[in-house]
Amino acid sequence: MAVRIAAIGVGHWHSLYDAAYLKALAGMPEVRLVGVQDPDAALAAQRAGQLGGPPTFTDFRAMLAETRPDFVVVLGRHSEMAGIAHYLLDAGHPFLIEKPVGLDAQEVGGVADKAKATGVFAAVPLFQRFQPFVAHARRMLAEGALGPVSHFYFRSNRPSSARYVAWGAPWMLDPAVAGGGCLRNIGLHGIDAFLFITGETAQVTGAQTSSRALGAAVEDYATVHLRTASGVLGTVEVGNTFPGKGADAEWKLAGRDALLTLREGSLRCTTAADEQEFSGHAAEPLPVIALRDALARWQRGEPPAAGIEDCHRAMRLVDQAYDMASRFTDTA
Repeated sequence: MAVRIAAIGVGHWHSLYDAAYLKALAGMPEVRLVGVQDPDAALAAQRAGQLGGPPTFTDFRAMLAETRPDFVVVLGRHSEMAGIAHYLLDAGHPFLIEKPVGLDAQEVGGVADKAKATGVFAAVPLFQRFQPFVAHARRMLAEGALGPVSHFYFRSNRPSSARYVAWGAPWMLDPAVAGGGCLRNIGLHGIDAFLFITGETAQVTGAQTSSRALGAAVEDYATVHLRTASGVLGTVEVGNTFPGKGADAEWKLAGRDALLTLREGSLRCTTAADEQEFSGHAAEPLPVIALRDALARWQRGEPPAAGIEDCHRAMRLVDQAYDMASRFTDTA
């Protein structure tokens, strides 16, 4: 039988654009969308029209009571995510919730505590974990192929944040609703990747943000410097200033004995002896892989590949970075 899925907060751009979770679900024969919800009835109807016409709702509680889904996908505004997650955990609904799960680490920490206490399946699609780079990096670390690790680098400079407005989510430019700009939204992926690859705790040692390019209330560029407990350094550089439809992105993990890099789909491992090149492209878009993985793990009774606590760990560092960047701005 098809898995019956209900989606909350489909006004979020990831319903149809970019990660396009609901488009992916609508194309899976093993899945049936039984309801989509958004407080904006017109927006819910517009999204539903592109997803095969599932029933629409403005109240997610009413949708859950009427449709009784097997699984729930939570999108929505960042300021509403934590409250929705608490409701689902209290009601025992298994779900996948888009990051950042809340406005700040304190909100997400409360959700993480409840998820642990209830044991309800609660996944977060931190899909950069499924990058081929990450699999290679973790394998090389396990084999000791890098030698002592020096540093990690992650850059993701995306197109203008005006894309959120065009995609029906203008609230992303309001810090009171979004919790920040590119650092909260994109930087969290890079920070989580650093923590996941190294398997260590870390702290922020430096951070800067800027809204100079686009002049919005949220930042359009940020750099964060990290250091793990053992001394591995990390740099996460993110922005919404790429002047086109693509992106400027790069990954690096450097050690004494090897350098692993990913740029423009080319994954390379360089050593003193030679250089090897691998495909840096995943078999499917990373968000689709994360979605399939979450559903499969839930069906097998396994914990998610990335859960609320994983998001919380990254969010704590995002908050540290905002705090450090604001102190620098205040004294500049």
